[in-house]
Amino acid sequence: MKLEMFHLMPYRELPQDFDERYRSVWVDVPSHLMDPLKVHQMYNDTLDELELAAVSGFDGVCVNEHHQNAYGFMPSPNIMAATLARRTRDTAIIVLGNSIALYNPPIRVAEEFAMLDCISGGRLVAGFPVGSSMDVNFAYGANPATFRDKYYEAEELILKAWTNPEIFSFDGKYTQLRYVNLWPRPLQKPHPPIWIPGGGSIETWGWSLQKGYLYAYLSYAGFKRGKMVMDGFWKKADELGVEKNPYQGGFLQLVAVGETESEVADKFGPHGEYFYNKMLHVYPGFADAPGYRTIDTIKAGLLSQTTQFGERPPKMSWKQLLEAGNIVAGTPKQVTEQLEQVIKDLHIGHLMILSQFGSIPHELAMDNIRTTATKVLPNLRGIWDGQWEDKWWIHPIAAPQMPGPLRFQQPAAVNGGQRSGGRQPAGAPAGD
Repeated sequence: MKLEMFHLMPYRELPQDFDERYRSVWVDVPSHLMDPLKVHQMYNDTLDELELAAVSGFDGVCVNEHHQNAYGFMPSPNIMAATLARRTRDTAIIVLGNSIALYNPPIRVAEEFAMLDCISGGRLVAGFPVGSSMDVNFAYGANPATFRDKYYEAEELILKAWTNPEIFSFDGKYTQLRYVNLWPRPLQKPHPPIWIPGGGSIETWGWSLQKGYLYAYLSYAGFKRGKMVMDGFWKKADELGVEKNPYQGGFLQLVAVGETESEVADKFGPHGEYFYNKMLHVYPGFADAPGYRTIDTIKAGLLSQTTQFGERPPKMSWKQLLEAGNIVAGTPKQVTEQLEQVIKDLHIGHLMILSQFGSIPHELAMDNIRTTATKVLPNLRGIWDGQWEDKWWIHPIAAPQMPGPLRFQQPAAVNGGQRSGGRQPAGAPAGD
């Protein structure tokens, strides 16, 4: 069993009455609500939390891409992954991912992922999400009617760029390139593992299975709703004659751990309610642009097999969130038992745990990460041992180069306003 920490990085300082005064946390969320000094702190807190997860026992750390929102503001997950590649050692760097159809040309994604794989010594997992309608249609202005076709073409180009050793031309419907000759290329061969994050679009199930990619269902609706989606995925595997290897499936789950149930409720309850009542407060008109979803998925949605933003009660309490399975919370023993049920019921080999959600303060998030890593994960790791092979995992090199020491001298004593020693600005003349 592989257990990863997923970080959404929500903005933790929205006003108490945000969901009453403003219509959406995404697309048109007012910029005056954002304090750049607090963002500075949150980015560094986020990296500290992911680095702690990496050294505490999580198998991988996950970053993701969203735009124009306070729900999760990593517009460039590759920047986050680049810092993690230098500050972690054996942990997988899982980018979930780059919305490949948004990039023109898409080989930009192939290049940056290849860079990350080389810098990290072969620890990259490459995620190819289609992207939410809020991100791709409203924040980036992509045409919803053609976006999925553009996505398939982008995937074809990136794979060919990674695996074809010859210079080639690409004459697609959306991208035309006379020369494709990638420098650098990924360290992992034939390419890094590819994961497809999904929100419940049923056409993604069959495509992921036929391509041999991992399907990761990212939903905040909890494991009870997630079971319906993953049951659909595995049913599709049966129809296609694909082996039901649990490592080809992944799921995201919010988790809070403490010494007692009452302590967990007191410490995490307000932050869980903040997440569900403010972070998922999305104007329905942004949630599903006409043409974004296929007819098959819309029909399936009517049968409650899929979920989407905007389809939720206006307010949810901590108690309701636990009862619905949105959040798994309790003592280490209680959380272990619930997560074991999640893993087996959904038949998944990758569980992505959201330890920092809503407005959880940094130190409390660090405690949650540490406790989960030391008192929960060891009880789950052996679930599929000896039964299945994980074909969707990284293959790092044996002896990766470590970061060198910082080489600069601290400034010596200042005398009369003139530096008497220490590092000079690059290119400055002597005595400047």
